[in-house]
Amino acid sequence: MKKSTLASLFLALPLSVLAAPAAFAADGECGSVTEAEMNWASAGVAAWVDKIILENGYGCDVTLVTGDTMPTFTSMDEKGEPDIAPELWVNAVKLSLDKAVSEGRLVIAANILKDGGVEGWWIPKYIAEEHPDIKTVEDALKHPDLFPDPEDPSKGGIYNCPAGWNCQISTANLYRAYDAKAKGFELVDTGSAAGLDGSIANAYERKQGWLGYYWAPTAILGKYPMVRLDAGPNNKENWDTCTSQPDCANPVPNSYPTSDVYTVVTKAFSEKNPIAMGYLKKREWSNEIVGKFLAWQSDNQGTNEDTAYHFLETYPDVWKAWLSPEVAKKVEDAL
Repeated sequence: MKKSTLASLFLALPLSVLAAPAAFAADGECGSVTEAEMNWASAGVAAWVDKIILENGYGCDVTLVTGDTMPTFTSMDEKGEPDIAPELWVNAVKLSLDKAVSEGRLVIAANILKDGGVEGWWIPKYIAEEHPDIKTVEDALKHPDLFPDPEDPSKGGIYNCPAGWNCQISTANLYRAYDAKAKGFELVDTGSAAGLDGSIANAYERKQGWLGYYWAPTAILGKYPMVRLDAGPNNKENWDTCTSQPDCANPVPNSYPTSDVYTVVTKAFSEKNPIAMGYLKKREWSNEIVGKFLAWQSDNQGTNEDTAYHFLETYPDVWKAWLSPEVAKKVEDAL
């Protein structure tokens, strides 16, 4: 998602994790598991749900490590660590993931978000209602005055993603594709996930315009109704080879495809830990459920761990379907 350089891809993972060989289980045992706790809420909660279920239900020893889309993917592909990326948005790494799977380095374990993820450029619902003529990205770019840059309100602002997310790359490419600078817009660096979320919250508090990248399902879009702008049909070939790539020389207007959202594991892990793999292949949830527990997390200022326990306590019918009755009982007794 971000800058055209990937020089700092490994900073999101501790060096000790990158250097350590994976520990695998003996037959009939789960053993040690390393999983990325990605730095956005739904993926972070998924990692903690996995940790709680794998440890209490299967006797695994799960270590969570700091993760992000590009650093985690690259580390798994090149270093074989961590074992699991719980929520990888495929639009971000489509060609690289296809190559890694075909060459036998990575394995798609499950489609964790069974409805798929929705990405795009959004505006607040109240702006859409006040200006019904704004329905497309091109429509919004005609009105820089409605979407002020926080540093220079005389210009429009398009809010980008924080570093490490592939949407920083795609948004920057689309900014160029739409010639947004010439239309009076600056690209706004939000700095972090919290900065991106905070920019939407601040706009709502002030009833100001906001234009930029976001995705669903998320707690933010549940709390602050937003309207996704029409960007036309998706050109898949161009998306895969240019829009989503840091070296896209001549980007053209394009729309975000509905994203498959996968749990991805290393090939070595998939072969040497059938117990954990059996669980991961069944583990999935809907956008509706994710939106509900993320809203709870936001309202209660919960950690990923807090929210994982809330999910397990509140939606037993969802997670028990992933497990045998015996394993489900062990997890339930541990809550």
